[in-house]
Amino acid sequence: MHDLSICDETLNFQLLGNFGMAVDSQVDSVSGPFPRQFDIAKVAVYGLSILSAGMFLFLPFINLLHPSPWQRWLGTIHGFGALFATVVTVYTGHLAFPLLRGVGQILPQMRTLTFWSSAIAFLGIATGNLAYMRYRAGAEVGGARAWLKENSPLAHYIFMEYHEFSVLFTLPLGVACTWVLWKYGDSILEKQNRPLLTATCVALMAMMFFAMGGLVSGIGVAKIHAL
Repeated sequence: MHDLSICDETLNFQLLGNFGMAVDSQVDSVSGPFPRQFDIAKVAVYGLSILSAGMFLFLPFINLLHPSPWQRWLGTIHGFGALFATVVTVYTGHLAFPLLRGVGQILPQMRTLTFWSSAIAFLGIATGNLAYMRYRAGAEVGGARAWLKENSPLAHYIFMEYHEFSVLFTLPLGVACTWVLWKYGDSILEKQNRPLLTATCVALMAMMFFAMGGLVSGIGVAKIHAL
């Protein structure tokens, strides 16, 4: 009788073990095809980032729907120039923070980005001057400047005056930083050149600030009165 009870317990353990393995295999087969929570979060982050960037880059196309023919063409051209200049300048400016802390691996990338930031800032300013000619048109032909000075002078004296002068600072700052980074090369990371590196990084941050402020103030003025 004692041997029979031992055999029964052994059989029960085996059955329970086989049942547990079967349950585990069923759970694995059910949970396997579904993505893990980490993968869903990763897809969501990439998806939202791409959609946000797409909507931001779509911003200049809104000018094409404007009833004014000047805003449709000059506004669209300057919108693209200002947007690309801001994107490249802001990307370069945010890399100035790790460079200021001595991360030398990004120095070759910073030299290239600073050069292109200056070149695209020039294009943004050139297209801005193209739009500015229409902005200063007289009231008899619907010029935005004359209308703003008569109906909303603060929009002209604060937003537009700031927009006109602040974005101009981006070009000399970019040219100066490009010259410094290419002239000194990797030696700018040496101890005796640390003040020069600090001044260059601060100038790149200021360039980023003026580019962002110019974009915001320009959009603000265009919302009140277009070209």
